[in-house]
Amino acid sequence: MRSVRVLSHPLKSACEHALKSNLALKSNETVLIVTDAEKRRFGRAFQEAALQLTQQVDLIEIPIPAFNGEEPPDSAAAKMLSADVILMPLAKSLSWTRARREATQTGARIASMPQITEDIILRTFPIDYEPIKCRVNKLDDLFDAATKVKVITKLGTNLEFSVSGRKGRGRNGGIYQNRGAWGNLPCGEAFIAPLEGSANGVYFVDASHAGVGEIFQPIEITVKNGCAVDIRGGREATILSNMLTAVDDPNAFNIAEFGIGCNDKAKIIGITLEDEKVLGTCHVALGKNVLFGGKIDVGVHVDGVIKSPTIYFDNQKIVAEGELLI
Repeated sequence: MRSVRVLSHPLKSACEHALKSNLALKSNETVLIVTDAEKRRFGRAFQEAALQLTQQVDLIEIPIPAFNGEEPPDSAAAKMLSADVILMPLAKSLSWTRARREATQTGARIASMPQITEDIILRTFPIDYEPIKCRVNKLDDLFDAATKVKVITKLGTNLEFSVSGRKGRGRNGGIYQNRGAWGNLPCGEAFIAPLEGSANGVYFVDASHAGVGEIFQPIEITVKNGCAVDIRGGREATILSNMLTAVDDPNAFNIAEFGIGCNDKAKIIGITLEDEKVLGTCHVALGKNVLFGGKIDVGVHVDGVIKSPTIYFDNQKIVAEGELLI
């Protein structure tokens, strides 16, 4: 396939670094790039970088999904089943879709990059992910052994939930070199699906929220028996509430995920893709969790990022006002 010229040489170089270091792309492998009109430039940057390593590169453009977790067109899902490496620079996330899961099951190595920007690529791609992976795996070991998690912040967050019987996720830590390995780029989060119905309390999202963007007035979310029952704040809260209501399924309000950021190179910029990876943050997601150990299957998954949390696993303090103690 003929390459498409990308003006920014550093952008192409950073994409090539990710293909070599994070995905270990080989010359005999096939690459599929799934992009959309909003992120087309980055799809082409990956296309040009991939063509330096293999000649089997295909780029397809899909309509921008209405929300994170919406399934891609059937034609795109079918192509995903036959690629060795799949890159997804998109406006919305395909991470928690059947299409991604089925491609993973065929052995594809996948990097999901919703809301990716040039700034994110240049800052977080050409780095060493091994220390980040180490932090993730230490936290996941603690997740595996824990039964209860408590999160508090100075802003007023006081949320508890059970993780009994659930396993920590994210152990690839941004390194997707084995068959079926997948995750975000940038990466660096240890996460888990809280036990359905167990979460109670309140949490304040003050960094960013998927589907909303940067938070200027914190979103206060009250949780009862595993579901968000009240969403308050300013404009951001209204956008989130309306988005979840539009799904027309009460499971959209399910407390789906809890994650802890482990990437010391990531920064809070108002984009969830990077914000939720920042060392010193945590995040709570609403909606679908069936693809990572939970039971809820609904067409939405949106994360809200919280700054400087204090986090307990059972009676052990793991994070103190954003400082990782392990």
